[in-house]
Amino acid sequence: AKVVALFDADRQEVPALDAGTSGFVVLDQTPFYVESGGQVSDVGTLTGEDGSASVQAMSRLVAGGPRVHHVTVGSGILRAGQVVAARVDVARRTAIRRNHTATHLLHAALRQTLGPHVKQAGSLVAPDRLRFDFVHTGTISAADLETIERAVNSQIMRNTGVQTTIKKTDEAMALGAMALFGEKYGDTVRVVDIPGFSLELCGGTHCRATGDIGVFAVLSEGGVAAGVRRIEAVTGDGAVALLQEERR
Repeated sequence: AKVVALFDADRQEVPALDAGTSGFVVLDQTPFYVESGGQVSDVGTLTGEDGSASVQAMSRLVAGGPRVHHVTVGSGILRAGQVVAARVDVARRTAIRRNHTATHLLHAALRQTLGPHVKQAGSLVAPDRLRFDFVHTGTISAADLETIERAVNSQIMRNTGVQTTIKKTDEAMALGAMALFGEKYGDTVRVVDIPGFSLELCGGTHCRATGDIGVFAVLSEGGVAAGVRRIEAVTGDGAVALLQEERR
């Protein structure tokens, strides 16, 4: 990718960033995901002939603007106009994908177990855990929570392929795709489909198949506001670590 512009820590445009300094980089194209819809930003590296930098976060400095890389230059120098190799931290991205796809399975399992009134009210998708807030009045029994957890893991063991397509918004809604309450959508939307179980509008990163999640384990469940409940859970390596900790 080509470095289109550089900004220092005070967000002033500069021709270059030297080793040891922090700033912002705009590229003409990037594989890095910017935090959105509850999913955290990617991290990774930018490497050019004259220097390299670590990417610690992503953002848009202005609404609707380009994705901006928050960087610290580790060695050499980054200059405007140079070409760099942009590399996402793959292990971290993979962990995030597991947790994001698991939130879709969890949402569907909640609606299946508790009723169609359940709707997403917020989420956090990080590499180490997921948090899912949803509309529901009353408590959730231990038996229902176990049913929900089993339903998610059953879908994981089916290893269903996760399909992503771009559709016209009205067409996606007609198919029954779940949308975030209050979210504004354009003429087209990205649809994430786990056939036979979940259909949602979502722009995040996802597994290729549900089996990539490995295993899903609930950490906690409780109320966070009037009529809103929260489930926190782990998948993959995090779930294995939880099981080993409980065994110890």
